[in-house]
Amino acid sequence: MSKDLSSARILIIDDDEDDFFITREYINSIADRKFHIDWQYRYSDAIAHIKNRDYDLYFVDYYLGARTGLDLIKEAYSFQCEEPMVLLTGKGNQLIDREAMQAGAMDYLVKSDLNAEKVERCIRYSLERAASIKALKENEKKYRSIFEGSKDAVFLASPDLVFRDVNNATCNLLKYSKEQLSKISLFDLLDEKENAYIAETLRQTGVVHDREIALQPREGEKKYCILSLSTETDSKGEKYVHGLLHDITELKKAEKATLRGEKLAATSRLVQTLAHEVRNPLNNINLSLEQLHHDISSIEDAEIYIEIIQRNSKRIGDIITELLNSSGPSEMSLQHKPLQVIMDESISAALDRITLQKVRLEIDYADEPAYIKADAEKLKLAFLNIIINAIEAMKEEKGILNISIKSDRHCYIVNIHDNGIGIAEENLSRLFEPYFTSKRNGMGLGLASTLNILQSHNGRVEVSSAIDKGTLFTISFPKAK
Repeated sequence: MSKDLSSARILIIDDDEDDFFITREYINSIADRKFHIDWQYRYSDAIAHIKNRDYDLYFVDYYLGARTGLDLIKEAYSFQCEEPMVLLTGKGNQLIDREAMQAGAMDYLVKSDLNAEKVERCIRYSLERAASIKALKENEKKYRSIFEGSKDAVFLASPDLVFRDVNNATCNLLKYSKEQLSKISLFDLLDEKENAYIAETLRQTGVVHDREIALQPREGEKKYCILSLSTETDSKGEKYVHGLLHDITELKKAEKATLRGEKLAATSRLVQTLAHEVRNPLNNINLSLEQLHHDISSIEDAEIYIEIIQRNSKRIGDIITELLNSSGPSEMSLQHKPLQVIMDESISAALDRITLQKVRLEIDYADEPAYIKADAEKLKLAFLNIIINAIEAMKEEKGILNISIKSDRHCYIVNIHDNGIGIAEENLSRLFEPYFTSKRNGMGLGLASTLNILQSHNGRVEVSSAIDKGTLFTISFPKAK
């Protein structure tokens, strides 16, 4: 097709040849422009030309035998015709005019009122407006492609952040369909404190810049994202919000794992140094005790004091061993084991505590055996530490302990959830640090040892908690090949 408006290709669709000649003469009389003009009187042949996009502009008579020009315009636009169409009729009719515009006609002309000036204006207006609409559609298609193809979650929302339009990445991130998202707000996925900050910031400035948030999808673990919001105004003067969510969950996990690793490495160096410096004199004390045992046996109460020294020396030795186990990589004997079996053994080891505390136990395992490479005894100890902590955090007769094992694409996910007292937000980041504990008589080595065992199994652990609502441990293990 010609792209030069001064030499556009025009098809006149009219079942009356005399009317075609009259219309053609008006077009040919337009100064400074030369058009290529053809005539078609058959409805089916006209449709074929339109489908092939043979012309830049179509003049369509209202009467076309058994069919009407309105029928032709409606059919043409049903297969996305982009070229403009002008409806011609014998006399003015406001109803036909309105129907023509609703059907997609670019303009409407009454044959009895035609003159060269009106025809020139109609052609110029129709071709220029069609070119503008086509450019807009191409831009819309281009930006829609960017919108849909973005790996980040991009969305449009109402001022109260109810989703209006979202891309596929938003659905994948939040685990909702587009229809489901149209009924909820971003505020439904965030906590009250975050909602208050975002609402106030939007009210005052209209924008939110690179805000790090934690949001809860419909299913699965929390997602950490960078949120940007911008308040805009459409052509009708109505406000809407453009939003962008960049998922940094994996980055946060990697940062946490690196930080924990660095802390454990520093702790390990310190513990090994202390253990070396303490064990040497401790060994000398024990050897000396054995030597003195025979020489002072006749002294009154000597045995009592010797036993005290031996017992406390052994206690010091056990503490050093525990410190070393919690701070360094564990030696593993890895074998193919199903997680369900290891978890059942861990629960059995804690069954007395569960019964005494009158905790309600809920178990939900994947149907398939969740095979991983594991040192069953050590992994059982890690699970047992988490389960015992959960039992101790719950009130007697009111505790609910939910343990599930699910299958994901590349890993198995273990969830251990209690409805206990929860963990304060400021303590979550220190949970696995050696010597950190909230228990009165605790040493703070149980969870440090647990993390060491889980990391030795290439496990990744996330903890979420809320005061008086409970704690969730989410542990993922790679599937055994």
